[in-house]
Amino acid sequence: MTITIVLVIIVVLLLGVVLWAVGVYNGLIKLRNLVQEAWRQIDVELTRRHDLIGNLVETVKGYAAHERGTLEDVVKARSAAMAPGQSPAQQAESENMLSQALGRLLAIVEAYPDLKANENFMALQTELTSTEDRIASARRYYNATVRDLNTKVETVPSNIIAGVFNIERAEYFEAVGEQREAPRVDFGQRDAVIPPPSSYTAGPGATPASPEGPGTTPAPPASPAPPAPPA
Repeated sequence: MTITIVLVIIVVLLLGVVLWAVGVYNGLIKLRNLVQEAWRQIDVELTRRHDLIGNLVETVKGYAAHERGTLEDVVKARSAAMAPGQSPAQQAESENMLSQALGRLLAIVEAYPDLKANENFMALQTELTSTEDRIASARRYYNATVRDLNTKVETVPSNIIAGVFNIERAEYFEAVGEQREAPRVDFGQRDAVIPPPSSYTAGPGATPASPEGPGTTPAPPASPAPPAPPA
């Protein structure tokens, strides 16, 4: 009787372990599928971005064909970004190079008012901006699912099941290079000293501003002339 009870307990424990392992495995597979689905969404938006940049290059070429070097840089960077089989880290690097080349192209556009006013060019810019926003949103979702998967793969005890079934960490799709830098707004007056407005009234005890400019000490008032001696 005692042996039977022990066997029953062992069977129940083994069954509990198996059920736990199945649950952990299914959770890992679900997270991995979510990561793959999120990456496919990024890929769709990146394909749209590449198409729009191609159309943008053709539009610019009609107005600034002699800017051959810059146009070729964009075309080469676009081809590299469209190469299949890249990992998320490699794709991020390729997209960064394409963004840099595109930035140089758009800087050139400033010298062509007719191109800037072209309806097709403006529509492409609008579509490209919208696509960039969707890529950013898809990247945030993808990175969130990658974080959840990697947490399960790396923490105990789910890492045991991940190791047994060869479920590995996923790569983040992160901005690199210039995409990490916040934009700077500078109108060429970053180091300029701006005087107070003319309506400014200094408080009690404040030193009045000098007409020679800020940071200078005002000249003392002139002393009255001595009276003339009697004749």
